[in-house]
Amino acid sequence: MKSFRKTLTITAPERMAFFNITPDVEDSLRESGIQEGLCLVNAMHITASVFINDDEAGLHEDYKRWLEWLAPFDASPERYHHNRTGEDNGDAHHKRQIMGRSVTVAITEGKLDFGPWEQIFYGEFDGRRPKRLLIKIIGE
Repeated sequence: MKSFRKTLTITAPERMAFFNITPDVEDSLRESGIQEGLCLVNAMHITASVFINDDEAGLHEDYKRWLEWLAPFDASPERYHHNRTGEDNGDAHHKRQIMGRSVTVAITEGKLDFGPWEQIFYGEFDGRRPKRLLIKIIGE
């Protein structure tokens, strides 16, 4: 059994953005040499997410609108008690909770074992500063 660990740094220029990180994960898998196993990808920050879905611009825009409807940005301490700590990102914590922290993908014959259209995305909800992403691959 082998394991491989790699971290990436992502800086979103805007507050909310989605990045297709599938090529980065596939590069890491090739680098690991693992042929059969599991790949974990997770955000290392509490205002960011990793999720699997289709790489379709309309869907991404729908996610942004839906998340903003569910947890609208509001820097005031009235809407989000978290903002009473001096932060302004109470909404980002809620958005991350909805979209999830991590994904696990099976590795079969040296490839990510996806269903049709599946891709891995990093979701940023409090951007404009560097954040880390972990790729952990375990197998043989």
